[in-house]
Amino acid sequence: MTANGYLQLAFYLVVLIALAKPLGTYMAAIYEGKPAIVNQLGAPLERLIYRVCGVKESEEMSWTRYALASLWFTLFGLLAVYGLQRLQALLPLNPAGMGAVSPDSSFNTAVSFVTNTNWQGYGGESTMSYLTQMLALTVQNFVSAALGMAVLIALIRGFARQSSQTLGNFWVDLTRGTPSSCCRCASSSRSSSSARACRRRFPPTRPCRSWSRWNTTTRNSTRRANR
Repeated sequence: MTANGYLQLAFYLVVLIALAKPLGTYMAAIYEGKPAIVNQLGAPLERLIYRVCGVKESEEMSWTRYALASLWFTLFGLLAVYGLQRLQALLPLNPAGMGAVSPDSSFNTAVSFVTNTNWQGYGGESTMSYLTQMLALTVQNFVSAALGMAVLIALIRGFARQSSQTLGNFWVDLTRGTPSSCCRCASSSRSSSSARACRRRFPPTRPCRSWSRWNTTTRNSTRRANR
């Protein structure tokens, strides 16, 4: 590894450690319902969601109820993502007339996105309709991350409370964590888009193997065209 690589790693660790305390305090405020920007702005919508879904914000769950709620939610998401892929040919927002995704690919994608792995073994725009991409993949980008954070918060409460028999309310934690996962996904998307734009605009000065192969292929194609 070069000196520049070590410098970047050191800078990353410094920033990570520096943000641990303020970010942790902020996230704790969100999950405990204390005053925070997200809580203040989203309070009316949060209360409406609880009312519609019949969730009692003040009611906490034992570890068994919390675990079952997270598992049931995961199972529902798995079936929903799988079903949307298999039935997309019959559903709206499919202007390209794409057919049903194969059973193995549908199951693989459903498990991947529900577990927040987001591994893609297909070409999104050439395989899935707009509706499938919106309701299946995009929704899971947010709620699967929120589910993982909710389980982590429950684990932290278990260590912190020690003698308590409850770990909070899964549905409340899921609702409060979703806006945070949206911000995370948005920032990740901006970073990825910026990185791709930089790579297109500024090719690597020290070519890697794939870049060298691309240059070689391009030169050969140009020579054949000139002949």
